[in-house]
Amino acid sequence: MRVVVSIGGSVLAPGLDPERVEGFADALHELSAEGCELGAVVGGGTVARQYIGAARELDANEFQLDELGIGVTRLNARLLIAAMGHGVQRTPATTYEEAGEAVRRGDTSIMGGVTPGQTTDAVAAALAEYVDAELLVFATSADGVYTADPETDEEAEHLAQLTPGELVDIVAPMDRGAGASAPVDLLAAKLIERSSLRTIVLDGTDPQAVVDAVLRGEHSGTDVIPAGDTDEPTYWSHE
Repeated sequence: MRVVVSIGGSVLAPGLDPERVEGFADALHELSAEGCELGAVVGGGTVARQYIGAARELDANEFQLDELGIGVTRLNARLLIAAMGHGVQRTPATTYEEAGEAVRRGDTSIMGGVTPGQTTDAVAAALAEYVDAELLVFATSADGVYTADPETDEEAEHLAQLTPGELVDIVAPMDRGAGASAPVDLLAAKLIERSSLRTIVLDGTDPQAVVDAVLRGEHSGTDVIPAGDTDEPTYWSHE
């Protein structure tokens, strides 16, 4: 099975916690050992926001801010690569072609951002589309997709399952500015819809949650299942 995992920067390395990074390295190794072909995309998290905030105070323009964020995502990718030690492409991929070549030859490819104006959510969805992944997993600080922002709307309901089109409809009206809490960004949702990508959005605070979701379909997040796909979301369980 070919899988792309999107790991939020704040989930991967809160406070640059090496144990958490090692946990994700172990999770990726476990998936690889079970026969998964892997690509991973790492976000910038708190460190990226700190750099961007400082640069904004220095009157940097939006393109420059995006470039700073991309730089931090690639640093986080290098951190995860260092923790993995083996079975991984030794430097972060900077293009989809480079990442795809690594995945197809059996190495885990880890990358950060690619281009200004595009979040790592969208990078993960684009990479999954490029390599014909069977599953895309978003390991976030949220426990799935809600009908509204649960931080501001007491009536927001957790959704266990929805279609890619429904995901687009939920994400589209959400503010993507600072402090936004949409589970994935709009471009990523549209790419998921276009590619009919099976997707899971889950709380990735515990890296083992990613393993359980991929190998056994066990998670408390949200399954995004293409319309018309009536198969049970067991995600090709390994016996």
